[in-house]
Amino acid sequence: MYAQQVDTGSKGLKNRDEMSPEERHFQEKVDAETKIEPKNWMPDGYRKTLIRQISQHAHSEIVGMLPEGNWLTRAPSLKRKLQLMAKIQDEAGHGLYLYSAMETLGADRDDEIEKLHRGEVKFSSIFTYPTLSWADMGAIGWLVDGAAIVNQVPLQRCSYGPYARAMIRVCKEESFHQRQGYEVLLTMMREGTDEQKEMVQDAINRFWWPSLMMFGPSDDNSPNSAQSMAWKIK
Repeated sequence: MYAQQVDTGSKGLKNRDEMSPEERHFQEKVDAETKIEPKNWMPDGYRKTLIRQISQHAHSEIVGMLPEGNWLTRAPSLKRKLQLMAKIQDEAGHGLYLYSAMETLGADRDDEIEKLHRGEVKFSSIFTYPTLSWADMGAIGWLVDGAAIVNQVPLQRCSYGPYARAMIRVCKEESFHQRQGYEVLLTMMREGTDEQKEMVQDAINRFWWPSLMMFGPSDDNSPNSAQSMAWKIK
């Protein structure tokens, strides 16, 4: 149960007796799994945490298009090129859904993107790894998008309504991306040359551990994570 907890900034989690009437009512709605909507009252910490999380999520979707875009002209067939273009288009859409959800909290999209350009905010580190071969496109789809699905499916039950609803479509499309990546690798292993099979193994070797790191540390005891769970943001 999270009913006894609410944000106090840097001081940790409040007990119910320490909450204001507004905070108590807000936490009761969260505990009852009633969605919080943009015009509802919410603690400043809740709003700021969501803006940070959603903006980083949106940035990751957009930045994730870049390594894939570099392979469009080098796709091995027209079929693969069309599939990759469709995936990139989906990722752009995911970024737009998320930026729109973020804006319902009062954030400015241009400001958040400018922070990204200045290096003041983060995106998923998985997209800093180089894509050295076509097999990497399959590995990213199978492993990276697979890990993203595991992380993102619970967000469909996030307490903030616009974010939760955006994630329903995002997760459906990510499932297509994961299957597409798996099929790319399976075809290379079944029908490819020995060199292509080695290419697949190399891609898996390089992306396996970075994909696992997308789940974060196993001993995450930070007060920020505890608060996000109390608010059912995570």
